[in-house]
Amino acid sequence: MINSKEADIIKFVEIFTDGACSGNPGPGGYGVVLRYGTKEKELSGGDSSTTNNRMELLGVITGLAALKEPCQVTLTTDSKYVVDSITKGWVYNWKKNNWIKSDKKPALNVDLWEQLLPLLEKHKVTFNWVKGHAGHPENERCDRLAVEQRDRYSLK
Repeated sequence: MINSKEADIIKFVEIFTDGACSGNPGPGGYGVVLRYGTKEKELSGGDSSTTNNRMELLGVITGLAALKEPCQVTLTTDSKYVVDSITKGWVYNWKKNNWIKSDKKPALNVDLWEQLLPLLEKHKVTFNWVKGHAGHPENERCDRLAVEQRDRYSLK
């Protein structure tokens, strides 16, 4: 947790993420834009056999994992899966119930959720959902990065 002394010097970072997949499963990619003040950094990656939700999660994990110290983060994504799972507390219930959802089915992407949860403890993250493919500049940029990776992995 962040104490009051850290709050005075904590860095504010914006992270934008998106995932793309062709088929479900199929080749996929993710794109990330990190912004600290006027500095920006782009990150991207992918997989030859994945799902869209996995790519959405990997984008968020990659962005948060790139931060070298605890930060206050506004994370913008078009993934309802990611945003709702965290902000509505679903993922915490899944974990508490040994990764079983309320419908008694196993939670998906447990390996990625287990990577993400410690990052959410390290950073103070506020999630911001935006509609995909609706002209949000950073979301469109992340989508281009994700699609480039998806296309790259579809050739493998």
